[in-house]
Amino acid sequence: MPATIRDPLAALLSSDRVAVIDGGLATQLEAQGNDLADRLWSARLLVEDPDEIMRAHLAYFRAGARIAITASYQATFEGFAARGIDHQAAADLMRRSVDLALEARRRFVAEQAPVDPGPLLVAASVGPYGAMLADGSEYRGRYGRSMAELRDFHRERMAVLASTGADLLACETIPELEEGIALVELLDELEAVGWLSFTCADGGRLRSGRPAVEAFALAGRSERVLAVGVNCTAPEHVDELVERAASVTQKPIVVYPNSGEGWDPEAREWIGRPGVRVEPDAAQRWVEAGARLVGGCCRVLPADIAPLAAFFRG
Repeated sequence: MPATIRDPLAALLSSDRVAVIDGGLATQLEAQGNDLADRLWSARLLVEDPDEIMRAHLAYFRAGARIAITASYQATFEGFAARGIDHQAAADLMRRSVDLALEARRRFVAEQAPVDPGPLLVAASVGPYGAMLADGSEYRGRYGRSMAELRDFHRERMAVLASTGADLLACETIPELEEGIALVELLDELEAVGWLSFTCADGGRLRSGRPAVEAFALAGRSERVLAVGVNCTAPEHVDELVERAASVTQKPIVVYPNSGEGWDPEAREWIGRPGVRVEPDAAQRWVEAGARLVGGCCRVLPADIAPLAAFFRG
């Protein structure tokens, strides 16, 4: 890798065989008593109660997470504008999402002193175009937008997030190949680094229906893509998806599935019952298949992350 491209995951993975990511930030915020029934979802608290976000990040660090993903998933200029928040204020809120995770990291390190907890990263979340629509489109894809339109949508907020103290960008819950391509191109354009994480319908297909291996192969298009994998996907599909990713890339594979329940965008609630859970036995299988970064997404709490962290600390 050229010296001009920094890889914050390298130091983390050189010290940890498996790096544990946090769980569902919104899930923990709800557990703390916050109502997120809103089009802005967790980004609403960037405006109304940012300390709650910091508390949620701190809960995951205390559970053993090594990577915190920020509350910027649904933080977009368009979404904030619909709430009457102007352009500059929206950019400031995006920066605030990173500052809150950095403050949680600072507090956690202070709590551990004089013991050094080792590398701890902050990944600035870049949610998909569908998250801005707030209608469940991130679980369908096929937006009807060109790659140029998707690049235009993501460009400025990625630039804002890349200019902060975040260690990398988490381009996550991507449902379609075209959006993945647009995000890879923007990582190069902005000279930023990050991971690509797709949401999948089953063990072989993205939510949009395209083969998942085509998406995983995007990791080879740019050295600025530091890792590739899946999130917000039912845990029972992860074993097969990790194997598919490992067949087309040598880069670290990242997996942070949800609980296996489904999201009803009209009722704004989770439905169905979880099957395979995010737990040490399942995570060990994912690691044996090739995963290096493991955590949880929606409906995965600090109480679920703690056993993973303890297990991989060995």
